[in-house]
Amino acid sequence: MMDDRDKTDGHGDSGQPDVSDAELSGRLRGLGSALDKVQAERQAEKKASAGADRASSSAGMALAFRLGAEFVAGVLVGAGLGWAIDRFLGVAPWGMIVFILLGFGAGIVNMMRAAGEFGRKGPPQGGA
Repeated sequence: MMDDRDKTDGHGDSGQPDVSDAELSGRLRGLGSALDKVQAERQAEKKASAGADRASSSAGMALAFRLGAEFVAGVLVGAGLGWAIDRFLGVAPWGMIVFILLGFGAGIVNMMRAAGEFGRKGPPQGGA
């Protein structure tokens, strides 16, 4: 038994028509011009969105710094109050421990409030 693969040597009839070099060059030029057109469109879109990206990035960084400051301030105020209570009442280290934890909680609440997540409701609940 002879297989179809044995009959062809790779140079014979492969089922596809022969294409001339001129036709291939024409196709290549057409694809090149289409690619140049798409690249030009992408460059234009990139330039148009660059200004919006910078504004968005700087607003995000400002929010991140604000959230960090809110959290650190809460913890530091709690630590300061705890130290003062420990010093004046002589209950060290319990005042510091309690007020650092309260400052941590206040910092989290302030961060959520600053981010606008505190008053929001969750996703709609319900089934189909």
